[in-house]
Amino acid sequence: MLYYVVTAFYVLVCLVLMLVVLIQQGKGGDLAAAFGGGSSQAAFGARTGATLLTKVTWVGASLFVIGALALSILGQRGPGSVVGSAPLPKPAASQSAPVTPPAAPAPAPAPSPAPAQPKQ
Repeated sequence: MLYYVVTAFYVLVCLVLMLVVLIQQGKGGDLAAAFGGGSSQAAFGARTGATLLTKVTWVGASLFVIGALALSILGQRGPGSVVGSAPLPKPAASQSAPVTPPAAPAPAPAPSPAPAQPKQ
């Protein structure tokens, strides 16, 4: 049961993280800025303050990693089974017959020589 709850939470975190990353505005760190085409001297654009979306991204990324670890630990034990808590049926008591040793095999009759066939 816990496995399924963690899996549902993990899928929700993944969806929120995708949405938050796609909503964010680019930082202006395109390829032209890396080669001096931009107005900034930094390779990836000017550093801005942390907004709400960047904080949510960090929290979502942290929950993503924690959820992946939790699912890997829970997955080693398996998700469980609906019938896992049901008691197993007891094997039927079979009456065992007394064991008797097998009878010794009868000696095979000695082979008789085959009559010779006349040559033609």
